[in-house]
Amino acid sequence: MRYAVFSDVHGNLEALDAVLADAARQDPDVYVCLGDVVGYGPDPNECVSRVRALDAQVIAGNHDRAAIGEVDLETFSPLARAAIQWTMRTLDDDARRFLAALPLRLATPAFLAVHGSPRDPVEEYVFDLPTALAVFSESEFSLCLVGHTHVPGAFVLGQDGRVGARALPPGEVVGLAALCRYIVNVGSVGQPRDGDPRACYLLLDARVRTVVLHRLPYPVATTQAKIASRGLPSLLARRLSTGL
Repeated sequence: MRYAVFSDVHGNLEALDAVLADAARQDPDVYVCLGDVVGYGPDPNECVSRVRALDAQVIAGNHDRAAIGEVDLETFSPLARAAIQWTMRTLDDDARRFLAALPLRLATPAFLAVHGSPRDPVEEYVFDLPTALAVFSESEFSLCLVGHTHVPGAFVLGQDGRVGARALPPGEVVGLAALCRYIVNVGSVGQPRDGDPRACYLLLDARVRTVVLHRLPYPVATTQAKIASRGLPSLLARRLSTGL
């Protein structure tokens, strides 16, 4: 099976359309979305509609849960909270129902998928080696796909019990060793935070155990103009230019 895996769309329709157009050319068997379809960006309803139309396997992120009132907004930064409050006012009933029905995790024979981490599917960030080691130690999986941090990359638990970090250079075919365990972060479609403003997604070939990160330009200025016209905080528009 070949999976097109994406996460953290955050209401950025232009970035999502770029990702989906490129992914369609790869002809995957299954689309998987790791959550945060909404939040930050100016097109939450449209992004939900695009994802629903894929018949994808979708799990919930913290912004998705917050936008339907299932997460305390005080846990978010002022910037994120302002965007979520706008999103809550903007979501239509169909989008609310879709988000409310999303599960917190997806388990397949090939991988476990969560938004944050297996220990806390919605909230925990796996940013560093100590957190990754704790996740490996407390959870059973060979491969776990995550989003949430908006930073693509992988943590690898070797046969010697040591954890290392591995970059995922765009376009490079990365093999997953059979005797190692992996936490792979697929990055963000609509709000990159690794200094690269391009949208991204991951192509996983479960048969041969390889992953390829794809980075894609999209019309950032169009999204930025929408953010401004809809009264969202201006910083949300500026950061799209830098990917930070």
